[in-house]
Amino acid sequence: MQVGLIIIGDEILSGKRQDSHLARFIELLSARGMQLAWAQYLGDDRMLLTARLREAFASGDLVVSCGGIGATPDDHTRQSAAAALGRPLALHPEARELIWQRIQQMAAEQGKAVTPDEPDSLRRFEMGVFPEGAGIIPNPFNKIPGFFVGNVHFVPGFPVMAHPMMAWVLDRFPALHREVGVIERSLIVQGAMEASLTPLMVAVEAEYAGIKVFSLPSVDHPRWGRCIELGVKGEPTQLIPAYDALKRGVIQFGATISTELVR
Repeated sequence: MQVGLIIIGDEILSGKRQDSHLARFIELLSARGMQLAWAQYLGDDRMLLTARLREAFASGDLVVSCGGIGATPDDHTRQSAAAALGRPLALHPEARELIWQRIQQMAAEQGKAVTPDEPDSLRRFEMGVFPEGAGIIPNPFNKIPGFFVGNVHFVPGFPVMAHPMMAWVLDRFPALHREVGVIERSLIVQGAMEASLTPLMVAVEAEYAGIKVFSLPSVDHPRWGRCIELGVKGEPTQLIPAYDALKRGVIQFGATISTELVR
């Protein structure tokens, strides 16, 4: 099972808001020995969201989607999820109760009386309308829950709410957690062209199952100038032998190793 992230909102694509979900999600994954396989940024377009969410549900991946689950006209995620699943939307009874608790709390803070059937309350209950059969994701910030169907999870766009909810989602899958340790080793290589080192990279990947070789060239690195960061990442039991093979190959090639990095 791979892990994917979907970030929804016209405000992200237009630059009105800066995304903080991607970096935080990677941190949460890393703390559990997990890695992000893919990420998508999508606008508030119901047809596009429906198509992408249909792919997410079919993928079998663990997916977290951030944003668009409110009840204003520019929020389309709940409706798109239902359309992607071919299910009707329905008010989730536990979500309704949590939202009602929040409504009462806010009314008490303002010294007002409130009933569940008044227009403002009914509009707020819309935030608990999810695809039929959905489970809920607790929101420790204000009680308004997110939801999930299968392995695809939906949280708000607000980072203060979304980030602890992301952590809750990842902890639903303890079997995917790995002991946190070294997951990446690399060399800063000078005096070689990336194309010349490609056969070495291919050979290392072919020999060591579960290992990916990466190459990050730079023409003006602030410390090393023109260089290549060449490394391996992946299966912990294969990491050290794969790294040693890569390092031997670079030395045999005649390139210079400026430093070695461990992450």
